[in-house]
Amino acid sequence: MDYSFKRGFNPDMERIQKALEEEFPVDIKQEGSKLFLSFGALKSIYVSINGKKLNVTTESELGVSDAVALDTNKRFRNFLEKATGYTAKQRLQMAKKEATKGAD
Repeated sequence: MDYSFKRGFNPDMERIQKALEEEFPVDIKQEGSKLFLSFGALKSIYVSINGKKLNVTTESELGVSDAVALDTNKRFRNFLEKATGYTAKQRLQMAKKEATKGAD
């Protein structure tokens, strides 16, 4: 999934890594220009910058408890807000706008 950056939020990998470290207290590996980690209900998270967009690819871990899933989801939403500057509600509105633009 690609996410736009709000004005003032630079597409800077160092800043993105700090946001990841704040939300996910695990080792973050770097594979080329991508950051990679595994935490809770997410088997893998790959984060990279593609032009002026934040590209995030996730793979879910099946069979985790509801508490782990909720905690992981909250951390992921917090990371996206710190990284892009947009709240979950704003990201949803932008995704809907993109979807309708693609349908036209």
